[in-house]
Amino acid sequence: MNTRNKIILSLTALTLGYILIFSGFIYFSIENYSYIDFYKRLEIRAITAAKIELEHQQDSDVLREIRQEFLEKLPNEKINIADISGVNTQAKAKKLGVPVYFIEEVLRNGKGFYNKQNTYFSGIRYQTHGKDYLVTVSAQNYYSTHHNAYLKNLLIIALLISILIIASFAYLFSKLIFRPVQNIIEKMREISTENMHLRLEVPKNNEELRSLTLTFNDMLNRLETSFETQKNFISNASHELNTPLTSIIGEADVTLAKERNTEEYKNALGNILEDAERLSKKTEALLLLAHTGFNGKVQKFELVRIDQLIMDAEQTVQKIYPNCQIHIDFELLPETSDKLNVSGNKELLLLAVSNILLNACKYSDNQEVKVALGVSNDHVVIIIKDQGIGIPEQEMPYIYDPFFRASNTGNYHGYGIGLPLTRNVIQMHKGVLSVFSKENEGTTVEIKLPVNQ
Repeated sequence: MNTRNKIILSLTALTLGYILIFSGFIYFSIENYSYIDFYKRLEIRAITAAKIELEHQQDSDVLREIRQEFLEKLPNEKINIADISGVNTQAKAKKLGVPVYFIEEVLRNGKGFYNKQNTYFSGIRYQTHGKDYLVTVSAQNYYSTHHNAYLKNLLIIALLISILIIASFAYLFSKLIFRPVQNIIEKMREISTENMHLRLEVPKNNEELRSLTLTFNDMLNRLETSFETQKNFISNASHELNTPLTSIIGEADVTLAKERNTEEYKNALGNILEDAERLSKKTEALLLLAHTGFNGKVQKFELVRIDQLIMDAEQTVQKIYPNCQIHIDFELLPETSDKLNVSGNKELLLLAVSNILLNACKYSDNQEVKVALGVSNDHVVIIIKDQGIGIPEQEMPYIYDPFFRASNTGNYHGYGIGLPLTRNVIQMHKGVLSVFSKENEGTTVEIKLPVNQ
């Protein structure tokens, strides 16, 4: 049984249980009250009869007419008045046709009650003119036979109607509750290896579903990065490593084809060494890219001051490009330095920011590179803007592919590893990397990292 049906059954059973208890309480309360009220009516009739028959005999006819006019006659109503002076209890009971305990109760308390099947008896001890009288009134309890039966039927019908109403309400309620979950399930079914870029829409008003959706989207981020890394790693590695290996093999074959002098051997070995160094650097880049395959569990996180990180990255870039002009704008810094703290791996974040600065300096031919740092309520934002060659618009979808280099970068040395590596690092820190570029107009890179709360 699925959860939705369990909710329908549980809600229906719980509500019906409450209705049954409440209906039972009402029914038995009214039934008990009807008995008490009926006994009271019988007692009043007994007192009335005693006064008419024993004290106002001269006016008995008039009083009987009044009684018949204003007192409703009960079903099978019978009135008995007996002189019980000097008669023992058993004889009294036998004479009146009532149980002995009933006579004893009347004599002891002045009044008594009992019922036999659906006929109810009320008796009083009435003393007048020096004699004791036992006045009994009996009648069928029409409240029990009619009113309570009507109430019972009414409650049963109401219960059946309630079952339909509650079941319908439970069905609609469960449908309303599970609609967001069903939407999530349908959206999840659309996501496959062919479109892992899709993400679930984050609900705004349901904290539990919001947490679930964010967790699932975070998992998709990790899976997408790992999947893309694995998918591209072998093909890219084969392609990139094949070139220097082919060069090394070709150089060695040509050199060994015939006897060479010492200078030719030195030149050949120099070419082989150069290709081997290129092969080593590409291997290191590939390993570094693979090691940042978005597995945050193996990374040691700490508090990192972003303003200090930017200055450290600037120093790193200045050592490689001494002529690069980097202008850092700290005018938007917050009043409290706590908002500049992010939780992350300092070395990896430094590597990511340095990569962006290195690209900005390299592809802008050492023109001015502007760096701005700002803070919102939830994020630290780093913006790096250059005035370089930019990226052709049609090639923007491929900038995160490992080893991809834009068509206008032929005059610049590089491996196409920096940007994919940077994106992996930023995603590992639950951040967002955005690149905006136009050919010959420069590139703007925005890095958003969540503030450590």
